[in-house]
Amino acid sequence: MNGPSHNGDRHPTTGLDDVVHQRTRLGLLAVLSETRQADFSYLKSTLRLTDGNLGRHLEVLAQQDLVKMTKGYHGKKPRTWVEITRRGRTAFAAEMSALKELLRRFETSNTEDQ
Repeated sequence: MNGPSHNGDRHPTTGLDDVVHQRTRLGLLAVLSETRQADFSYLKSTLRLTDGNLGRHLEVLAQQDLVKMTKGYHGKKPRTWVEITRRGRTAFAAEMSALKELLRRFETSNTEDQ
């Protein structure tokens, strides 16, 4: 049996981006969309990540131009700041839109089942 027709629309999961959807990267984009910019240690503690794990996920996001990293100093301490790019904001918004549509469909189907 086929599911209900949605006028030939693509299923919302087709709008999920594998780079963005991965839990840690989604978390990074969510935090950065709220803060605009954060330093490495803030992201590490907020998302409870190791240095290596955070670094690797930031590399993936930077390679896709979703974040920009800037190295510098705060006093004499080296720091890395991370900023979400315009492309990152757009990708995060598209991900949230697809997730909202999935939630809407879920809630509609659960309401109809009761």
